[in-house]
Amino acid sequence: MIKLIGGLLIVTASGLAGWKKAGLYSRRPRELRQLITALQMLETEITYVATPLPEALARTAEQMGSPAAALFGRIAAELRSGSGKPARDTWSESLQWYYPRSSLGESDLSIVRGLGNSIGISDRDDQGKHIRLAAEQLKAALAAAEESAQKNVKMWNYVGLLGGLVIVLALY
Repeated sequence: MIKLIGGLLIVTASGLAGWKKAGLYSRRPRELRQLITALQMLETEITYVATPLPEALARTAEQMGSPAAALFGRIAAELRSGSGKPARDTWSESLQWYYPRSSLGESDLSIVRGLGNSIGISDRDDQGKHIRLAAEQLKAALAAAEESAQKNVKMWNYVGLLGGLVIVLALY
């Protein structure tokens, strides 16, 4: 009886580990879609409505769901705080805070970080161009993420369960 319970615990634990890894692959495309939508909203606020950057970021955060809302809300709050930091530094610091909480890859982060280097230092048309470029780069990353998710989600679910079964069989 104890062997059966131990075997079930091993299979369950390895299955959950595989399921968690699969979740990272399936969350990444959703986060990328959300970031693309947020950047399109930000571009509209800056380019067409001519909203100042802190307010444009806050409005974007209000319209988005988590986790993108947390990123844009944090940047807006830091810019509004009057700390005197340039937007580029605030953007970078907020990304460092956001990255461990997200399922984005390093390449995705570098695209968004690159946008932060040019945001808030030029006229609104130029900022709109930089935002559109970042959105297009994220769309390419989204296509790769969807392909990766399609390949890896099922694999990790099966690897978790089957790995646990192999361990149980090897122990008994």
